Amino acid sequence: MDVLKKGFSMAKGGVVAAAEKTKAGVEEAATKTKEGVIYVGNKTMEGVVTGVNTVAQKTTEQANVVADTAVTGANEVAQAAVEGVENAAVASGFVSTADLPKTEAGAEGQSEPAAQ
Repeated sequence: MDVLKKGFSMAKGGVVAAAEKTKAGVEEAATKTKEGVIYVGNKTMEGVVTGVNTVAQKTTEQANVVADTAVTGANEVAQAAVEGVENAAVASGFVSTADLPKTEAGAEGQSEPAAQ
């Protein structure tokens, strides 16, 4: 009977040791899994932040391009309108070509009202 008790005691000790090693292995695996998940989460967050910043930068650049184009277009339309009014005034005889300001030569803003 002592032999059986000693054998069962040894078996019990082996099971306990195996269980402790298994528990330690599971804890280590859980710790490494947690670290891996946190690492992936951080890298994903960094990627999202980088992506958002890139999109914001590109949007700003495109908005600047659109604004510059709109200003250029508005200036061209305004210049064409002024030239059209000047041409109409000259054609109708209200002003002579000598009375028109020379905007292309840098005399912008120095024009006087046209004589009637």
